[in-house]
Amino acid sequence: MKFFLDTANLQQIKEAQELGVLDGVTTNPSLMAKEGVKGEDEIRNHYKQICEIVDGDVSAEVLSMTYDEMVKEGEELAALHPQITVKLPCTKDGIRAVKYFADKGVKTNCTLVFSVGQALLAAKAGAKYVSPFVGRLDDICSDGVALIEQIVNVYNYYGFETQVLAASIRHTQHIIQCMEAGADVSTCPLNAILGLLKHPLTDQGLEAFMKDAEKMKSEK
Repeated sequence: MKFFLDTANLQQIKEAQELGVLDGVTTNPSLMAKEGVKGEDEIRNHYKQICEIVDGDVSAEVLSMTYDEMVKEGEELAALHPQITVKLPCTKDGIRAVKYFADKGVKTNCTLVFSVGQALLAAKAGAKYVSPFVGRLDDICSDGVALIEQIVNVYNYYGFETQVLAASIRHTQHIIQCMEAGADVSTCPLNAILGLLKHPLTDQGLEAFMKDAEKMKSEK
Protein backbone atom coordinates (compact mmCIF):
# COMPACT_ATOMS: atom_id res chain seq x y z
CA MET A 1 0.00 0.00 0.00
CA LYS A 2 1.14 3.52 -0.79
CA PHE A 3 0.93 6.25 1.84
CA PHE A 4 -0.12 9.76 0.86
CA LEU A 5 -0.26 12.56 3.41
CA ASP A 6 -3.57 14.42 3.44
CA THR A 7 -2.41 17.89 4.37
CA ALA A 8 -1.03 21.19 3.12
CA ASN A 9 1.27 21.55 6.14
CA LEU A 10 4.83 21.73 4.80
CA GLN A 11 6.45 20.72 8.10
CA GLN A 12 4.34 17.57 8.36
CA ILE A 13 5.13 16.70 4.75
CA LYS A 14 8.85 17.11 5.46
CA GLU A 15 8.55 14.90 8.55
CA ALA A 16 6.77 12.14 6.62
CA GLN A 17 9.28 12.39 3.77
CA GLU A 18 12.18 12.07 6.21
CA LEU A 19 10.52 8.99 7.72
CA GLY A 20 11.01 7.35 4.33
CA VAL A 21 7.46 6.06 3.80
CA LEU A 22 5.79 8.91 1.92
CA ASP A 23 4.56 8.21 -1.62
CA GLY A 24 2.57 11.38 -2.33
CA VAL A 25 0.34 14.16 -1.00
CA THR A 26 -3.33 15.07 -1.35
CA THR A 27 -4.74 18.50 -0.62
CA ASN A 28 -8.05 20.31 -0.88
CA PRO A 29 -9.30 23.88 -0.37
CA SER A 30 -10.11 23.22 3.30
CA LEU A 31 -6.57 22.00 4.01
CA MET A 32 -5.07 25.00 2.21
CA ALA A 33 -7.27 27.39 4.20
CA LYS A 34 -6.21 25.65 7.43
CA GLU A 35 -2.60 26.60 6.66
CA GLY A 36 -3.58 30.19 5.89
CA VAL A 37 -2.84 29.85 2.17
CA LYS A 38 -4.95 32.38 0.28
CA GLY A 39 -5.17 33.68 -3.27
CA GLU A 40 -4.47 31.93 -6.56
CA ASP A 41 -0.77 32.80 -6.72
CA GLU A 42 -0.12 31.78 -3.13
CA ILE A 43 -1.98 28.48 -3.57
CA ARG A 44 -0.04 27.57 -6.70
CA ASN A 45 3.26 28.50 -5.12
CA HIS A 46 2.34 26.26 -2.19
CA TYR A 47 1.77 23.34 -4.56
CA LYS A 48 5.23 23.90 -6.02
CA GLN A 49 6.76 23.85 -2.54
CA ILE A 50 5.02 20.55 -1.78
CA CYS A 51 6.34 19.05 -5.02
CA GLU A 52 9.87 20.07 -4.05
CA ILE A 53 9.59 18.09 -0.80
CA VAL A 54 7.86 14.88 -1.85
CA ASP A 55 8.93 12.52 -4.63
CA GLY A 56 5.48 11.23 -5.65
CA ASP A 57 2.18 12.52 -6.99
CA VAL A 58 0.64 15.66 -5.51
CA SER A 59 -3.12 16.09 -5.96
CA ALA A 60 -4.10 19.69 -6.70
CA GLU A 61 -7.85 20.26 -6.60
CA VAL A 62 -9.73 22.41 -9.10
CA LEU A 63 -12.08 24.99 -7.61
CA SER A 64 -14.24 25.29 -10.72
CA MET A 65 -17.71 23.79 -11.21
CA THR A 66 -18.19 23.66 -14.99
CA TYR A 67 -16.40 21.50 -17.55
CA ASP A 68 -14.74 24.36 -19.47
CA GLU A 69 -13.53 26.00 -16.28
CA MET A 70 -12.27 22.67 -14.89
CA VAL A 71 -10.27 22.05 -18.06
CA LYS A 72 -8.76 25.54 -18.01
CA GLU A 73 -7.88 25.41 -14.32
CA GLY A 74 -6.66 21.81 -14.52
CA GLU A 75 -4.32 22.61 -17.39
CA GLU A 76 -2.85 25.49 -15.39
CA LEU A 77 -2.36 23.26 -12.34
CA ALA A 78 -0.79 20.44 -14.37
CA ALA A 79 1.67 22.93 -15.86
CA LEU A 80 3.00 23.84 -12.41
CA HIS A 81 5.01 20.63 -11.95
CA PRO A 82 5.26 17.12 -13.47
CA GLN A 83 4.19 15.60 -10.13
CA ILE A 84 0.85 17.41 -10.10
CA THR A 85 -2.25 15.21 -10.35
CA VAL A 86 -5.39 17.19 -11.22
CA LYS A 87 -8.06 16.51 -8.62
CA LEU A 88 -11.61 16.64 -10.00
CA PRO A 89 -15.02 16.09 -8.35
CA CYS A 90 -17.13 13.08 -9.27
CA THR A 91 -19.81 15.08 -11.05
CA LYS A 92 -21.00 14.97 -14.68
CA ASP A 93 -18.65 17.79 -15.66
CA GLY A 94 -15.90 16.33 -13.49
CA ILE A 95 -16.06 12.95 -15.24
CA ARG A 96 -15.95 14.72 -18.62
CA ALA A 97 -12.84 16.55 -17.45
CA VAL A 98 -11.25 13.29 -16.25
CA LYS A 99 -11.72 11.88 -19.74
CA TYR A 100 -10.30 15.03 -21.34
CA PHE A 101 -7.15 14.89 -19.22
CA ALA A 102 -6.77 11.12 -19.60
CA ASP A 103 -6.74 11.57 -23.37
CA LYS A 104 -4.02 14.21 -22.92
CA GLY A 105 -1.92 11.94 -20.68
CA VAL A 106 -2.52 14.11 -17.60
CA LYS A 107 -2.92 12.29 -14.27
CA THR A 108 -6.23 12.79 -12.44
CA ASN A 109 -7.69 12.00 -9.04
CA CYS A 110 -11.50 11.73 -9.06
CA THR A 111 -12.62 12.81 -5.60
CA LEU A 112 -15.78 12.92 -3.47
CA VAL A 113 -16.67 9.34 -4.41
CA PHE A 114 -19.33 7.69 -2.26
CA SER A 115 -20.61 4.79 -4.39
CA VAL A 116 -19.31 1.96 -6.54
CA GLY A 117 -21.22 3.44 -9.50
CA GLN A 118 -19.31 6.70 -9.23
CA ALA A 119 -16.04 4.77 -8.99
CA LEU A 120 -16.95 2.78 -12.11
CA LEU A 121 -17.54 5.94 -14.16
CA ALA A 122 -14.27 7.47 -12.93
CA ALA A 123 -12.34 4.39 -13.98
CA LYS A 124 -14.02 4.21 -17.39
CA ALA A 125 -13.13 7.88 -17.95
CA GLY A 126 -9.47 7.06 -17.25
CA ALA A 127 -8.79 8.45 -13.76
CA LYS A 128 -5.42 7.43 -12.32
CA TYR A 129 -6.88 7.55 -8.81
CA VAL A 130 -10.38 7.36 -7.40
CA SER A 131 -10.95 8.70 -3.88
CA PRO A 132 -13.76 7.08 -1.85
CA PHE A 133 -14.32 8.96 1.42
CA VAL A 134 -14.23 6.35 4.18
CA GLY A 135 -14.69 8.56 7.24
CA ARG A 136 -17.52 10.64 5.83
CA LEU A 137 -19.48 7.46 5.03
CA ASP A 138 -18.87 6.21 8.57
CA ASP A 139 -20.18 9.55 9.84
CA ILE A 140 -23.63 8.81 8.38
CA CYS A 141 -23.73 5.22 9.68
CA SER A 142 -22.66 3.74 6.35
CA ASP A 143 -19.61 1.47 5.89
CA GLY A 144 -16.74 3.27 4.22
CA VAL A 145 -14.35 0.31 4.30
CA ALA A 146 -16.99 -1.94 2.69
CA LEU A 147 -17.14 0.53 -0.22
CA ILE A 148 -13.36 0.29 -0.63
CA GLU A 149 -13.66 -3.50 -0.89
CA GLN A 150 -16.52 -3.24 -3.40
CA ILE A 151 -14.57 -0.91 -5.66
CA VAL A 152 -11.41 -3.04 -5.45
CA ASN A 153 -13.40 -6.13 -6.44
CA VAL A 154 -15.04 -4.37 -9.41
CA TYR A 155 -11.74 -2.96 -10.64
CA ASN A 156 -10.02 -6.34 -10.33
CA TYR A 157 -12.86 -8.14 -12.10
CA TYR A 158 -12.91 -5.77 -15.07
CA GLY A 159 -9.18 -5.08 -15.18
CA PHE A 160 -9.30 -1.34 -14.55
CA GLU A 161 -5.90 0.23 -13.83
CA THR A 162 -7.36 3.07 -11.72
CA GLN A 163 -5.90 2.99 -8.22
CA VAL A 164 -8.23 3.01 -5.22
CA LEU A 165 -7.12 5.86 -2.98
CA ALA A 166 -8.83 5.55 0.40
CA ALA A 167 -9.55 9.10 1.59
CA SER A 168 -11.11 10.69 4.66
CA ILE A 169 -9.01 8.40 6.86
CA ARG A 170 -9.65 9.33 10.49
CA HIS A 171 -7.38 7.01 12.47
CA THR A 172 -4.81 4.22 12.33
CA GLN A 173 -7.39 1.42 12.33
CA HIS A 174 -8.88 2.85 9.15
CA ILE A 175 -5.48 2.37 7.48
CA ILE A 176 -5.34 -1.29 8.52
CA GLN A 177 -8.93 -1.90 7.42
CA CYS A 178 -8.38 -0.27 4.02
CA MET A 179 -5.19 -2.27 3.53
CA GLU A 180 -7.10 -5.48 4.24
CA ALA A 181 -9.81 -4.36 1.80
CA GLY A 182 -7.18 -4.03 -0.93
CA ALA A 183 -6.84 -0.25 -1.31
CA ASP A 184 -3.85 0.79 -3.40
CA VAL A 185 -3.30 4.01 -1.46
CA SER A 186 -4.34 5.49 1.87
CA THR A 187 -4.20 9.25 2.25
CA CYS A 188 -4.00 10.05 5.93
CA PRO A 189 -3.13 12.59 8.60
CA LEU A 190 0.45 12.20 9.84
CA ASN A 191 -0.68 11.04 13.30
CA ALA A 192 -2.61 8.12 11.75
CA ILE A 193 0.55 6.93 9.96
CA LEU A 194 2.70 7.35 13.07
CA GLY A 195 0.09 5.36 14.99
CA LEU A 196 1.18 2.28 13.04
CA LEU A 197 4.42 2.35 15.05
CA LYS A 198 2.68 2.10 18.41
CA HIS A 199 2.55 -1.19 20.27
CA PRO A 200 2.94 -1.76 24.02
CA LEU A 201 5.11 -4.86 23.51
CA THR A 202 7.56 -2.78 21.46
CA ASP A 203 7.78 -0.27 24.32
CA GLN A 204 8.17 -3.04 26.91
CA GLY A 205 10.79 -4.84 24.87
CA LEU A 206 12.79 -1.67 24.30
CA GLU A 207 12.66 -0.84 28.00
CA ALA A 208 13.92 -4.33 28.88
CA PHE A 209 16.73 -4.11 26.33
CA MET A 210 17.85 -0.75 27.69
CA LYS A 211 17.88 -2.05 31.27
CA ASP A 212 19.95 -5.07 30.23
CA ALA A 213 22.33 -2.80 28.32
CA GLU A 214 22.85 -0.69 31.45
CA LYS A 215 23.57 -3.88 33.47
CA MET A 216 26.23 -4.94 30.98
CA LYS A 217 27.89 -1.53 31.21
CA SER A 218 27.94 -1.64 35.01
CA GLU A 219 29.47 -5.15 35.04
CA LYS A 220 32.51 -4.11 33.03
